[in-house]
Amino acid sequence: MIVVLKEGAKDEDVEKVRKKIEELGYEPHVLRGMFRTVINCIGDERGKSDNKILEAMEPVDKVLMVLEPYRLASKTTNPEGTKVPIGKGVVVGGEKVVVIAGPCSVENESQIIDVAQKVKEAGAHALRGGAFKPRTAPYSFQGLGKKGLEMLAEAGRKTGLPIVTEVMSPEDVKTVAEYADVLQVGARNVQNFPLLKKLGKTNKPILLKRGMMTTIEEFLLAAEYILAEGNPNVILCERGIRTFETATRNTLDISAIPVLKKKSHLPVIVDPSHATGYWEYVPPMCYAAIAAGADGLIVEVHTNPEEALSDGTQSLKPEKFKNMMENLSKFVKAVGRKL
Repeated sequence: MIVVLKEGAKDEDVEKVRKKIEELGYEPHVLRGMFRTVINCIGDERGKSDNKILEAMEPVDKVLMVLEPYRLASKTTNPEGTKVPIGKGVVVGGEKVVVIAGPCSVENESQIIDVAQKVKEAGAHALRGGAFKPRTAPYSFQGLGKKGLEMLAEAGRKTGLPIVTEVMSPEDVKTVAEYADVLQVGARNVQNFPLLKKLGKTNKPILLKRGMMTTIEEFLLAAEYILAEGNPNVILCERGIRTFETATRNTLDISAIPVLKKKSHLPVIVDPSHATGYWEYVPPMCYAAIAAGADGLIVEVHTNPEEALSDGTQSLKPEKFKNMMENLSKFVKAVGRKL
């Protein structure tokens, strides 16, 4: 069961309902949103009418019987959709389509500041950049670590853009959270459950990428790990799945966008850079993603992709990104949203 409290419910109201849920034999998980608080009731509901008892309580708005295994991520708990604030005036899941842009990896201070300034001028709303890089080969560039985080933070201060960067292990969560506005979970860590649980205990928004062989249900259950620990601010990211096709790096699952929007209240963004692996395919996939209902995009941009330390082939040059943003505005307008 999911117990939805009335808007404006006070702490003492939440505690009163939580205690009643425990008395009924369930384990309560309190999830506080921007406007409402919901309590996930873990336990055996079969053959019981406990929902009627809880519905009779003054602070309770309604009790929902959720059939999906991902209870808190289910659309049932919030039909209007969740809006995730990631920085001053930047909200993912609202009327505006949010574009996050920047290099795959932070290479040096001048590089990240230069890219940050250029993507902001082109209309980006947030800056991405990797300080900790999960690479397939152990000999590939692994990122600058904490030094890279400091450079990202400086670029954010200079441009006013919120920072999005990846965290790879539970031990690094505290450090990354000190610098970043949004903590990203990469595709390889989508089912790193200790990491997801640790992120659920933070107060930072989480950008959760779908794994290359992760089903929609598995993806939403990964989000459930974060939500169940008390963090309501999760952004889902489709970044391509592994198929038999080799013409692109992965296969961008455009259909995942409307499916996720139907099944979950969480906002959905798309990463066309990792999905395709080639910069020339990125703009058309951006347009397709917006047409399919995506709430935003995360795009790789590099001033000199030929010499990038990672993923240069899929990175747009700043002028290409600017041109893409200009064309993107037409698609955003066509679906009745703003950029």
